[in-house]
Amino acid sequence: MEITKQTKLGEIMELKGANEVLSEHDVPCVSCPMAQFEMNELTLGQICENYDLDAEKLIEELSKLKK
Repeated sequence: MEITKQTKLGEIMELKGANEVLSEHDVPCVSCPMAQFEMNELTLGQICENYDLDAEKLIEELSKLKK
């Protein structure tokens, strides 16, 4: 799976270690109860834009998990 800004949060959460990487980058969706209902709709790009996060750096870190 290639991780891009269009990758859904639900897909990312299936990767081993994704929760830790997202937490390290201060992605609030990891602990947000409402995100559980939107996992298959929210994209990584939307999350980064909404919370002013560095999407490229986050994608780089998440991409290391699948190797």
